[in-house]
Amino acid sequence: MLRVENIFKTFFPGTINEKRALQGMDLHLKPRDFVTVIGGNGAGKSTMLNAIAGAFPIDKGHIIIDGEDLTKKAEHKRAKYIGRVFQDPMLGTAAGMMIEENLAIAARRGKTPGLSWSFSDAQHDYFRELLKELDLGLEDRMTAKVGLLSGGQRQALTLLMATLKKPKLLLLDEHTAALDPKTAEKVLALTDKIVKRDQLTTLMITHNMRDALRFGNRLIMLHNGRVIIDVEGAQKASLDIPDLLEMFEKASGGDAVASDCMLLG
Repeated sequence: MLRVENIFKTFFPGTINEKRALQGMDLHLKPRDFVTVIGGNGAGKSTMLNAIAGAFPIDKGHIIIDGEDLTKKAEHKRAKYIGRVFQDPMLGTAAGMMIEENLAIAARRGKTPGLSWSFSDAQHDYFRELLKELDLGLEDRMTAKVGLLSGGQRQALTLLMATLKKPKLLLLDEHTAALDPKTAEKVLALTDKIVKRDQLTTLMITHNMRDALRFGNRLIMLHNGRVIIDVEGAQKASLDIPDLLEMFEKASGGDAVASDCMLLG
């Protein structure tokens, strides 16, 4: 369903700040794969998601979603294929607009914009039922400005908006990292519920190895802009954190294993 083929991305080439973020990365996802992504700082995790989303052009390679080559398409052209939740709860929603207005915008993702975007009573009722599933009381605050919500409420709303149109691919970029542990657990449980219910193909970056093992049917580990570990199914289910660290040390040749152990643990 997703094919990332031999992609390269270097930032600030030819300067003292040159950074080779992606170095011939290959990744193929099957429909309904829920893939957790781990790796140390600078491994290429967020760069990979940004490249897939079209936030910047890649230097080389191809990005294909559902059989269509999107490599040269701009970010807004990929919106009808991709739902995304960012690490920062302030991103992904319009703070100055009401909750129901944000949902109405999300419901039009991928459509040609027009001068009118008002919603019907039926759509209002539909949004209310969706918000009830969050169990955050937002169904009774639909006219409240999103900027008044807590970080956890806003992130849950962003997740709902990103999956409202059942995207071909859902990208989650450490979407619980800025939340307190209790709220993060609630958002993760909601994520798992939506992904399973709607059978969404998903890439979820996390720095928490325990979460990477708990969620999804497949786990990949990045290092130096490449996938160095890719496990799924029964093999993934049988792993624990020491197993992952041992696999990382072998796959990376021991490269910076001490620092990465601290980052990933």
